[in-house]
Amino acid sequence: MFIFFCLSLWSGVFGDVAVKSVSVMEGESVTLNIDVNTVETVEKDDQIQWRFRHNFLIALIYRQKGKTKVYDDVLDGRFRGRLELDQTGSLTITDTRTTDSGLYEVKNTNNILYTFNLTVYARLSVPVISRDCSSLSSSSEQSCSLLCSAVNVSAVSVSWFRGHSLL
Repeated sequence: MFIFFCLSLWSGVFGDVAVKSVSVMEGESVTLNIDVNTVETVEKDDQIQWRFRHNFLIALIYRQKGKTKVYDDVLDGRFRGRLELDQTGSLTITDTRTTDSGLYEVKNTNNILYTFNLTVYARLSVPVISRDCSSLSSSSEQSCSLLCSAVNVSAVSVSWFRGHSLL
């Protein structure tokens, strides 16, 4: 399965923890990679929490017992059946939706260990390009207008290219 995502380090900082920006297309899976076994500030008996938008507990890692639990019924079941934790503590969200966008924090009792800013982009519909041409009265030249439209989208920009050159 092809998973498209882009992981880059954002220039901002959230407290003392760098915010990692992650982008994915709607419907795909994304893994927010961590390794709680290598973090120096994590004690063996710590509980590790995954939180969505600061307030919503979505997963717990019981390090001493070696167990994990996901809480996918928060926010009216928004994540139901779509959260997975691996042995490192990394969180995978399957079948992503635009409503999954936001801040995800990994914390123990005293510290925020990781912060991710996830952006889920909606798939665009196929644009419709139409033209309206009319002849100029004094020559054999035509004047044409091009219209590009797409349905059910917002905040979209359109760029016109000829070959690889931006018009």
